[in-house]
Amino acid sequence: MRWMPEWCQRGLGALMPPRRDWPPEVRRAHELIVAIDKGGLPLNPAIVNQIGRSLGLEVSSKARIEDTVERIRQALRRV
Repeated sequence: MRWMPEWCQRGLGALMPPRRDWPPEVRRAHELIVAIDKGGLPLNPAIVNQIGRSLGLEVSSKARIEDTVERIRQALRRV
Protein backbone atom coordinates (compact mmCIF):
# COMPACT_ATOMS: atom_id res chain seq x y z
CA MET A 1 0.00 0.00 0.00
CA ARG A 2 2.60 2.49 -1.07
CA TRP A 3 0.02 5.02 -2.16
CA MET A 4 -1.32 5.49 1.38
CA PRO A 5 0.33 8.04 3.66
CA GLU A 6 2.36 6.51 6.48
CA TRP A 7 0.06 7.94 9.17
CA CYS A 8 -2.86 6.21 7.50
CA GLN A 9 -1.14 2.84 7.58
CA ARG A 10 -0.21 3.03 11.27
CA GLY A 11 -3.75 2.91 12.66
CA LEU A 12 -6.33 5.12 14.30
CA GLY A 13 -3.96 6.72 16.78
CA ALA A 14 -2.20 8.36 13.89
CA LEU A 15 -5.26 8.58 11.68
CA MET A 16 -5.53 12.28 12.14
CA PRO A 17 -2.82 14.41 13.66
CA PRO A 18 -4.20 16.50 16.53
CA ARG A 19 -5.47 19.89 15.48
CA ARG A 20 -5.70 22.96 17.61
CA ASP A 21 -9.19 23.75 16.36
CA TRP A 22 -10.58 20.45 17.65
CA PRO A 23 -12.74 20.72 20.76
CA PRO A 24 -10.82 19.83 23.94
CA GLU A 25 -12.77 16.60 24.49
CA VAL A 26 -11.87 15.34 21.00
CA ARG A 27 -8.21 16.24 21.50
CA ARG A 28 -8.15 14.45 24.86
CA ALA A 29 -9.77 11.34 23.37
CA HIS A 30 -7.31 11.40 20.48
CA GLU A 31 -4.38 11.68 22.91
CA LEU A 32 -5.73 8.71 24.89
CA ILE A 33 -5.95 6.54 21.77
CA VAL A 34 -2.47 7.60 20.60
CA ALA A 35 -1.03 6.68 24.01
CA ILE A 36 -2.77 3.29 23.97
CA ASP A 37 -1.58 2.59 20.42
CA LYS A 38 1.99 3.34 21.52
CA GLY A 39 1.69 0.64 24.18
CA GLY A 40 0.37 2.62 27.12
CA LEU A 41 -2.25 1.17 29.41
CA PRO A 42 -4.96 3.36 30.89
CA LEU A 43 -4.71 2.81 34.63
CA ASN A 44 -7.69 4.81 35.77
CA PRO A 45 -11.02 3.59 34.35
CA ALA A 46 -12.78 6.67 35.71
CA ILE A 47 -10.72 8.92 33.42
CA VAL A 48 -11.44 6.73 30.40
CA ASN A 49 -15.14 6.76 31.28
CA GLN A 50 -15.10 10.55 31.65
CA ILE A 51 -13.45 10.93 28.23
CA GLY A 52 -16.13 8.70 26.72
CA ARG A 53 -18.91 10.68 28.39
CA SER A 54 -17.42 13.96 27.17
CA LEU A 55 -17.81 12.58 23.63
CA GLY A 56 -21.48 11.95 24.30
CA LEU A 57 -21.25 8.22 24.99
CA GLU A 58 -23.32 6.57 27.67
CA VAL A 59 -20.71 4.75 29.72
CA SER A 60 -21.55 2.51 32.64
CA SER A 61 -19.19 2.58 35.59
CA LYS A 62 -19.26 -1.22 35.34
CA ALA A 63 -18.21 -1.30 31.67
CA ARG A 64 -14.92 -2.98 30.86
CA ILE A 65 -12.21 -0.45 30.06
CA GLU A 66 -11.44 -2.27 26.77
CA ASP A 67 -15.05 -1.84 25.66
CA THR A 68 -15.03 1.86 26.49
CA VAL A 69 -11.76 2.39 24.63
CA GLU A 70 -13.21 0.67 21.56
CA ARG A 71 -16.31 2.88 21.73
CA ILE A 72 -14.07 5.96 21.96
CA ARG A 73 -12.19 4.75 18.86
CA GLN A 74 -15.50 4.42 17.00
CA ALA A 75 -16.59 7.89 18.13
CA LEU A 76 -13.34 9.39 16.84
CA ARG A 77 -13.85 7.72 13.47
CA ARG A 78 -17.19 9.53 13.21
CA VAL A 79 -15.68 12.93 14.06
